[in-house]
Amino acid sequence: MGLFSKVFDSFKKGLERTREAVVGGIRSMLLGRKLDEDLISELETKLIAADVGQKTTRHLIDTIRTEFRAGRLERGEQVLDYMKSEIKRMWPEADRALRFASAGSGPTVILVTGVNGVGKTTSIAKLCRYLRNQDKTVLLGACDTFRAGAVRQLEIWAERLGVDVVKGQQGGDPAAVAFDACASAKARNVDVLILDTAGRLQTQDPMMRQLAKLRSVVTKQIPGAPHEVLLVLDATSGQNALRQAEEFGKSTGSTEQPFGLTGIILSKLDGTAKGGIVVAVKDVTNTPVKFVGTGETSDDLAPFDPDAFVEAIFAE
Repeated sequence: MGLFSKVFDSFKKGLERTREAVVGGIRSMLLGRKLDEDLISELETKLIAADVGQKTTRHLIDTIRTEFRAGRLERGEQVLDYMKSEIKRMWPEADRALRFASAGSGPTVILVTGVNGVGKTTSIAKLCRYLRNQDKTVLLGACDTFRAGAVRQLEIWAERLGVDVVKGQQGGDPAAVAFDACASAKARNVDVLILDTAGRLQTQDPMMRQLAKLRSVVTKQIPGAPHEVLLVLDATSGQNALRQAEEFGKSTGSTEQPFGLTGIILSKLDGTAKGGIVVAVKDVTNTPVKFVGTGETSDDLAPFDPDAFVEAIFAE
């Protein structure tokens, strides 16, 4: 089976609730009806309810209305194929693959952040599995020293996946753990070091500054690192996820150098009927969605593919 087919099948399963609640409703609303201004307004309401986002909805409705008034769209069923093509066009060609360190420059470092409760640790486990399936050696750094049980949760996943964890004392300095993890990764000559960080609200300035400090330590230990800074967003949180993406993009920085996000992991896509959040996230940030969580097992993480996503969400 080709890669597209595998990703499509994964998306189709994970987007089942969205497809039934949103696209199914749109399909039944459009099929067999003559297109008119009232129907276009009904479609606009449906798209907003699906958390497709104001910007995307406005673009789709404006173009549909233009095509309708020009006589190129006359029936409701024509709108489905038109929306598919327009949504696909919203993603220009871009490199959504993980960025790895150049050969001989040391381990690739992936820093993972996000607010509490978004599925960050589980997403790290899934990312670890994804890398292990690519024959990469992986080491985990438990930089969440604040939440009770956070290190143990990471250790349980590590035991299942056959990887080691570098940890510190409960309540200790996360930057010190990052320092030790980088040193260990270099000494063991591992391919990838993934650093888990404490969940934090994007409005907690001291915590955000601490994240910048952690990043600075990593850069000094391994030049060019972190190679990826991934923000985990909970797809079920809808518009709140969009606000987090916006604020993290603004806040995660130091005065010396930008702490820009390089990618987003959208977790719990299978648990929401508002899968349109994938489109909306793209609209509010220039940060690409690199992975989506489509289930509860460690294998349920799929590299984001716009074509497969759109085909899956509109599949019958």
